[in-house]
Amino acid sequence: MGLLGVAAFSLTLPATRVAVASLSPLFVGMGRVVVAALPAAIYLLLNRRGWPSRKQFKSLVVVALGVAFGFPVLSALAMREVHASHAGIMLGVLPLATAAAGAAFSGERPSAGFWAMALLGSLLVVAFSLKEGGGSVNWADMALLAAVASAAIGYAEGTRLTRSLGGVQVISWAVVIAAPVLLIPAGVFAPVSVAVPLEAWLAFLYVSLVSQFLGFIPWYRGLALGGIARVGQTQLLQPFFTLAAAALFLSESVDALALVIAVLVCLTVAVGRKMRVATP
Repeated sequence: MGLLGVAAFSLTLPATRVAVASLSPLFVGMGRVVVAALPAAIYLLLNRRGWPSRKQFKSLVVVALGVAFGFPVLSALAMREVHASHAGIMLGVLPLATAAAGAAFSGERPSAGFWAMALLGSLLVVAFSLKEGGGSVNWADMALLAAVASAAIGYAEGTRLTRSLGGVQVISWAVVIAAPVLLIPAGVFAPVSVAVPLEAWLAFLYVSLVSQFLGFIPWYRGLALGGIARVGQTQLLQPFFTLAAAALFLSESVDALALVIAVLVCLTVAVGRKMRVATP
């Protein structure tokens, strides 16, 4: 289930790259949440789900801030400046951030060996970023790192809620809560002309329906079944999937260094999944 969610998310950056080439990044980042709220609201109405409790609502606000505002907006802004393949490897630090958030929010206690593997994978992608940036990290990379932190918090808190609400309800309520707040800003940055390439709209629909809604259903379920730290390690495979998607759909060149980093990161996943993680 976790791998299925990662596969869905791996196309997010290439699709965002296509969308922001013709649409405002702020429209893409906030508009995707507004669109995702439509099927989410339909699901909640058809299944007659009751209102979340006050405590659950507070947690849902945290989830919404992470995965329905922070990550979409920050990643869309960054994709105007960097290639999808570069950003995909930058997001390789997400498993470490997810494990840290899981330890903080859900009481998981990964072993030292697990932290060592997660840290090694993260150091690999940071070194790659520095190599690509000529020894420095630009503002787009900083935005991507902030997006990683936002997503990690949303993943961890959303997983905790999944055990009581279910994964579909968690992401549904998160986007439904965020949509009214983001509706007007998204409208302000909406395109003023209909002369927008079809591929931009198709990419926008993908990040709205799959990246922002459907992909979270198996992802939250997988995290709840296998633990945040352990299943979160499957995200280290996401850079490899994103590299393939960037080369296939965007014709971006993927050099030998990027492939080597992706392979090494994948190896840390295989080792990290065998490490002990104590769950409450």
